[in-house]
Amino acid sequence: MASHSRLKKPAEREILGAEVVNARRITPHAVRITIGGEDLRRFQPMGFDQWFRLYIPREGQQGLRRPDRAGLSGYVQYLSMSKAARPVMRNYTVRAFRADSAELDIDVMTHDGAVASAWAGHARPGDPVAILDEGIMYTPSPDVEWTLLVCDESGLPAVAGICDARGEAFLEVPAPDDGQEIDAPVGVHLHWLSRDDPHARPGGLVRAAVAALDPPKGRAYAFVVGESVMVTGLRRFLVTERAMPKEDISFCGYWRYPAAPNSVASPAA
Repeated sequence: MASHSRLKKPAEREILGAEVVNARRITPHAVRITIGGEDLRRFQPMGFDQWFRLYIPREGQQGLRRPDRAGLSGYVQYLSMSKAARPVMRNYTVRAFRADSAELDIDVMTHDGAVASAWAGHARPGDPVAILDEGIMYTPSPDVEWTLLVCDESGLPAVAGICDARGEAFLEVPAPDDGQEIDAPVGVHLHWLSRDDPHARPGGLVRAAVAALDPPKGRAYAFVVGESVMVTGLRRFLVTERAMPKEDISFCGYWRYPAAPNSVASPAA
């Protein structure tokens, strides 16, 4: 997946065990999974687009077998497991974290045929999971004067976490009811764009909206996430047509059409 960002990793990385506390549908195409557990009291919230690796059982598995360490050795341990025993691993963004109750919210987009979608649709309280924190990609320079945020439905949690900055946010979703309440302060303008047509390729609306934007003056920082073609096309537009320096653009292709927009792709440093 195409990606570029100045990654900021957590001070300490460890795999934290947890369990499903609640699962509820929040929009026609999204289920919010709340996980909790004593291990999450060690979770280090960093805000913004903080993402993590989520381990869930495969269909038919009893319990959750997972690596017992982070880093390269933990990944080697994961790969050494037999496919039948190895848990499913997907990347997601923190939608909310509540330290007082040690609970973390995950928004899962639901689409036919996606493993994580099927899991979210059947998740019940007590189901085991685990997470590995990976930090944030949103790292603008201190002298940035305004921010451009662009996403499709897969990037809603990331943009929601970032919306304490000042700037323009373009959010494309499958249908009007897929819009969510985002606590954006004065100075952040949310532009919801609904595809409506279930067969429309994601990204067309945000590409057109960004091209039509009359940008404010001053140094800008762009954070663009979502379907890979949309992301790389917008980056190319910002660099060639808006003369935005490449170092002021963080971008990541979370998924590739026509696959399901479920999880966050691993960004490259």
